[in-house]
Amino acid sequence: MIKYIDLFAGVGGIRLGVQQALEQNGIEARCVLSSEINERACETYQLNFGEHPSGDVHEITEVEPFDLLLGGFPCQPFSYAGKRMGFGDTRGTLFFEIERLLEKYHPKAFLLENVRGLYTHDEGRTFQTIMGKLHDLGYGTYDLLQNSSNFGVPQNRVRLYILGILGEKPEMTLSTNLGSADSHLYKKNKAELSLFDQPKACKVGDILEPEVDEKYYCSNKFNEMLHNAVGDDLSQLHGYRLIDYRGGQSLHSWELGMKGKCTDAEIRFMNLLIQNRRKPIFGREQDGKKLTLGQIKTFYTWPDIDEVIASLIEKRYLQVNDEGRYNPVCGNMSFEVFKLLDPESIAVTLTSSDANRLGVIQHNRARHITPRECARLQGFPDTFRLHPSDAWSYKQFGNSVSVPVVKAVFDDFLRNSRTALEW
Repeated sequence: MIKYIDLFAGVGGIRLGVQQALEQNGIEARCVLSSEINERACETYQLNFGEHPSGDVHEITEVEPFDLLLGGFPCQPFSYAGKRMGFGDTRGTLFFEIERLLEKYHPKAFLLENVRGLYTHDEGRTFQTIMGKLHDLGYGTYDLLQNSSNFGVPQNRVRLYILGILGEKPEMTLSTNLGSADSHLYKKNKAELSLFDQPKACKVGDILEPEVDEKYYCSNKFNEMLHNAVGDDLSQLHGYRLIDYRGGQSLHSWELGMKGKCTDAEIRFMNLLIQNRRKPIFGREQDGKKLTLGQIKTFYTWPDIDEVIASLIEKRYLQVNDEGRYNPVCGNMSFEVFKLLDPESIAVTLTSSDANRLGVIQHNRARHITPRECARLQGFPDTFRLHPSDAWSYKQFGNSVSVPVVKAVFDDFLRNSRTALEW
């Protein structure tokens, strides 16, 4: 039997995926320590694993000897440590706690998970520092990026996985695969994504609950605005963003009439302003360019421009500064949902801050996805028990890992590195 510890455990997504891989390979295992500082996450962890994780990882000094370390560690900026002690030092960061425990107990292997930005953070020096420390401790490593949508999880979520073996370099058949960059490309490339023969659903529609509590539906007022904007059939909005500073497949506050109904001319003006203000001919800034009346007249050529601008300023969709430059007044946080997922594609990346503001059209009405649907978008089984608070469930699954990806990565690690692991 192998023994493992689960650091920065969250609700236990990494543990769950690793457990599934170990069982699939006939390896008995026991968790001898779990650590998580967020008490609400600890409550969910206890509901599912029957144990309350230890708190702050800094306070862990003694652990039963273990064979495997798991850690979805937060990517704390290394700049403070770098300014004080040079970029070769990890003190003051949470990775240092992993380093400390590896150095003290020398487990045979580890699995670490992080965001893809760790590769490029601080011009790559953060990643180089981490890998250098792992190698200095005697571990051979293998790192790769994987997209959840390649493993039967209907979500565009790219994460970094780092595996290590003491005294050996891991052997893997999996390599970096970023998958489709967005839901539109995913639909185009779906035929190519049967590589992994995963049994779980791989589109949003397959994880939706057929009926949900009325509390998850958007307000009647908001649904009425959607109907006013696009007509009777709200399914036209599959895949749409509700956002004021982007064009494309987006719906805007002025189209919904959130600050007052707009005329066709006013909607046309605002949409053209959004489309054109990003053009390099008006400046190098990618976002937030404020345009003069003369610049606006190069793309809005109708004679009612003065009347339209005055009305939009009065309704507070548009503002003008002291220099006579115009800019849209964005009200993005006013939208009850910010993205209406396409049932025939994958979801955008879940985050802890706005998983509760993802939506779908069901029964020709807009609603929020439910906490259970969030769990399914991360590949958690329906047997996984949710926190009794919806608010905490949304945060927890937005911040979690995709269980089937962890299982697949660790299974590949086990199958190809079994000799080196001696498990």
